[in-house]
Amino acid sequence: MKVTEYIEAAESTLFSFEILPPLKGKSIQSIYDGIDPLMEFNPKFVNVTYHREEYIYKEKGNGLLEKVSIRKRPGTVGICAAIMNKYKVDAVPHLICGGFSKEETENALIDLQFLGIDNVLALRGDSIKTETSFRPDPNGHSYAVELVDQISDMNQGNYIMDDIKLEPTDFCIGAAGYPEKHFEAMNLKTDLLHLKNKVDAGATYIVTQMFFDNKKYFAFVDACRSIGINVPIIPGLKPIKSLNHISFLPKFFHIDYPEELSTELLKCKSNSDVEQVGIEWGIEQSKELVKGGAPCIHYYTMSNSDLVKTIASKIF
Repeated sequence: MKVTEYIEAAESTLFSFEILPPLKGKSIQSIYDGIDPLMEFNPKFVNVTYHREEYIYKEKGNGLLEKVSIRKRPGTVGICAAIMNKYKVDAVPHLICGGFSKEETENALIDLQFLGIDNVLALRGDSIKTETSFRPDPNGHSYAVELVDQISDMNQGNYIMDDIKLEPTDFCIGAAGYPEKHFEAMNLKTDLLHLKNKVDAGATYIVTQMFFDNKKYFAFVDACRSIGINVPIIPGLKPIKSLNHISFLPKFFHIDYPEELSTELLKCKSNSDVEQVGIEWGIEQSKELVKGGAPCIHYYTMSNSDLVKTIASKIF
């Protein structure tokens, strides 16, 4: 079932969350351990994030260096299939531009269709650590809107392999939105125009980057509506869990803490202090979003469900 169909049928705010695939060598049980505690809140879908390959340089016997591609985490197709089989809940794989050709993307989408996966989240993805800016595959996409275009084309029965007749796919396409703007955008207005391009290309719902100030989410929704973006906009939340998060989250995700939250965080002396602040803030933030009519609240768990479970128990 499609994410948009769940939202249309819902009589109240839905609950969903995102997991991070385990590092290579860990079993599927590590994923189940992160999902099991949250199933009591009846999630309609679970997102499975994807991290692109990285590169290392190995010395060769002749003194030269060899560039070797490594992938620290498994892909999303098998994980999504396992989740759907075990929990009978829809899984939403993240598809990214970086590291994939158009042909590889098409093949992945065909695999997803065969598995009965109806939803995908189309993202550009981050640059790899060894590069200062995003570099696409030579035969890949440079922007998320191009990926949305390709998925929409397949939904119309238009494949790269156009020499044979193929059945149209029927994916519900999600896109990312940034209440505090994407860090590469010139300003919020141009970022909104890029988002509208993704919706015009076929994206039917939006999931936001994490934020901690609900005023920015509601303003973002209003700004989207004002330029004709009328698809559901799902707020994404992440509980603050550790002292490291205090500086890491704003730096890595290019977001701000509201003054009231930062004041409380500055008082924290331990990870447990931060967790308590994160839980209390997450509960109040969630309550306000439900009251404000958010169609769904999407929690970024990073496969650690403890704090999300505590917050959700007060909301759902």
